Amino acid sequence: MNAPAAEAGLQVFAADEIDAGAADAHPEVAEILAWSRQFLTTAHPDLGRSGPVCPYTQPSLRRGLFHVAVAAGGAAGDGGGTGADLPALVGELRSWYEQLVGALTEESDRELLTVLLVLPQLDRADSTVLDELQRKAKDEFVEQGLMIGQFHPVCEEGGLWNRSFRPLRAPVPLLAVRKLLVFDLPFLVDDQAHLAHYLARFAPQVPARIRDQLVTGMTEHRRNVRLTA
Repeated sequence: MNAPAAEAGLQVFAADEIDAGAADAHPEVAEILAWSRQFLTTAHPDLGRSGPVCPYTQPSLRRGLFHVAVAAGGAAGDGGGTGADLPALVGELRSWYEQLVGALTEESDRELLTVLLVLPQLDRADSTVLDELQRKAKDEFVEQGLMIGQFHPVCEEGGLWNRSFRPLRAPVPLLAVRKLLVFDLPFLVDDQAHLAHYLARFAPQVPARIRDQLVTGMTEHRRNVRLTA
């Protein structure tokens, strides 16, 4: 695919391009696509609910809206761009997403568009750098109506339905971006700013004063639940 104007730090591959060998110089890209198909699209006995681990992955793959990105210039065996500027790559990831979503005319397609940024240069035994990268990016992404999540081989974040399940463990560190959806509320209630952006987007008819009260009440409730769990 052609890069966005003035952006050349990432290579982005659709799933069919990866299958055709276009990303062979970056074996981690094919590895993550295989993991997505094998793990995210299937049920798991520890998930705590029925259905696949990620309900969006299979529809995204089926409609050709699933993409995997990697830092350009990194060939097999060199870490995929070890010296890359990580915040700059996150910015380019957002630019790529905006270009791809801008070409879609159906809202259902926009909701399924997914871009994973594979970061093989990060330490696979320590998720600290990736966690901090995602945490800093999430404020801006949520404000812009996007979700950004982190996956890592040792990610300790538990599942929504079973806190002992680790749904965010992937064989290679990565960030995942998609559109913010109404169903994302559970991922946002720990942060007042995120929750406020969510309510402003999905409940604009609710008066601002009431939204503020909801934000405060929901975040306090979430904290109390975690303290007593």
